[in-house]
Amino acid sequence: MSKSAARKISIYLKIDENSINEYFNPHDPARLDKRQLGHDFQEYLNTAVAPARRNTIIDYKVFCSESGGMRFMVDPLMRTIRRHYKIQKLLKENEFKKFKRKNYVLLLISILIVMFCQGVLPNLFGQDHRIHSMFSNAIDVFSWVVLWKPIERLIFYWNPFLKEILLFDKMQNAKVNIIESEEELLNHHMEFYDAA
Repeated sequence: MSKSAARKISIYLKIDENSINEYFNPHDPARLDKRQLGHDFQEYLNTAVAPARRNTIIDYKVFCSESGGMRFMVDPLMRTIRRHYKIQKLLKENEFKKFKRKNYVLLLISILIVMFCQGVLPNLFGQDHRIHSMFSNAIDVFSWVVLWKPIERLIFYWNPFLKEILLFDKMQNAKVNIIESEEELLNHHMEFYDAA
């Protein structure tokens, strides 16, 4: 996919008498603005923002025809979407905190093991003893092996957490554009294809 195509992602939603119930979980008895999103709708949203990058702008374009009289449903639907992504963001932030805590503890334990191996064990054999050299090399290799995993995880594995947190934040705070006529909807589509 080209870089220009991922600079802006518009999520198109249509609100009418037939489509509004498809956005929500049909088994949730709560009032409309407190309901959970439906599974298929969540899949649609996740698929729509899959190519998003760090600097991608995300917005919602809600088609609500004047003849349908369903404009009053835009606010409850958007509150539900924003609440869903706020919860997803909080869960991911908590997961990231646990990830960091777990790996810092693992790194601390690894450092303590290395300090014990490098400080205490070599003193068991005298410096003049032939086995000291072999044992010292084995301890050096073991120390690198023990330290490798926590250092690798702390350096390379944190970026996916931050990317998802940023994406959830963008989905939660994305701008909403209400489109009320077929002509305006067509203009938005043509604007997208002209930019591509």
